[in-house]
Amino acid sequence: MEEMARRVFDRLLKDSIEKPWHKKVRELLGNHVREVGLFGISVEFGASPKDLRRMVHDFVPGVRNLINRLKGEKTGILLVLDDINGLASSPEFANWLKSLVDEIATSHEPCPLCLLLVGVEERRQELVRSQPSFARVFDLAEIMPWSEEETRTFYRNAFSKVGMECDEVAVTHLAVGAGGLPVLAHEIGDAAFNLDTDDRIDEEDAWRAVWQAAEIVGRKHLQPQVLQAIRSEKYRSILRKLAKKDVGFLIQRSDVLRRLSAEEERVFDNFLRRMTKLGVVTKDVERGRGAYRFTNLLHYLYFKMEASRADERQAW
Repeated sequence: MEEMARRVFDRLLKDSIEKPWHKKVRELLGNHVREVGLFGISVEFGASPKDLRRMVHDFVPGVRNLINRLKGEKTGILLVLDDINGLASSPEFANWLKSLVDEIATSHEPCPLCLLLVGVEERRQELVRSQPSFARVFDLAEIMPWSEEETRTFYRNAFSKVGMECDEVAVTHLAVGAGGLPVLAHEIGDAAFNLDTDDRIDEEDAWRAVWQAAEIVGRKHLQPQVLQAIRSEKYRSILRKLAKKDVGFLIQRSDVLRRLSAEEERVFDNFLRRMTKLGVVTKDVERGRGAYRFTNLLHYLYFKMEASRADERQAW
C-alpha cells in the first residue's frame, strides 16, 4: 500500500515537469521532493515509510488538496492503477478502497477523482470476495481486443512511419499472430522490423517474425508463469502433445484423449482445468462441449517449439 502511494505521487510529480502547475505540485509535496540524475534535471518523490503510511490513510484529503491547488489549471484527476495483481488479493487494499469510496460518497466537499483499476476479471473477483459491495460500486469498462482490421491498420501505420513497405499478405499474417492483443502486436512488429533487410516486409518476414515473437513471449511470460507452475511430467507431456503439428491450435477433448497414455488420460481433465486457470487454453463455446483452443497463436507456437525441443532431446 505504501509503495502504491509513493508511485502515485511520484508519477503526479514527474508528469507535471515542464507544466505551468509543476511548482504548485512541488510545493504541496514539500520536502519529500528531491532532485536526482545528472545536474539534478529530474525529480523524485521520496517520503519516509512513516509519511507514506500517513499518505495512504489520508489519501482522499491529499488528492482533494492537490485539486484545490490546481484550480484554474485542472478540474480533476484520472488515476489509473495498472498491474494490480499483487494488490487485488490483499484484504488491506480492498478495505482501503472501500473506505476511500465511502469517504468520498459521504463528504460534503467534492473530490473530482476518477479511479480506474486495470486487471483481468479474476482480479476483480478477488476484490469482490474481500468486499462484496465492489460488485455494485465500480462500473465495468471492458477493454476489448483489437479486431483483425484494427491490427492490420496498426501494422500499416507503424511500418509506414519508419519508411517500410508491408505486403498485405504479410500484414494479415502479423495480425493473426497478434490475436488482437497490443502487447503481442508490438512484440511481433519489433521482430519483423529487426529481421527485415530490404525495407519491405513480405510473407516470409512475417512468419519469421511471428515465430521469433513466440520465442520471446514464451521466455518472458510462459516459462515463469506456466512451465515453472506445472511440475508434473505428465502435465508437461500432455502440453507437448497438444502442440504437436497434427493436433493444432484448436483442441477437441475426445481427439486428444486418443493420443494419451492411460496415466495421462486419468489426469487430463485436471490438466485442462489447470491450463484454463493459467490462461494457456480457454473453452471454445462456439464449437460446443469438450472444445478448447489455445488462448492465442503465440502461446501455441511457443509450446510447439517446446515439443520439438523435447523430441530432439529424446532423440539424443
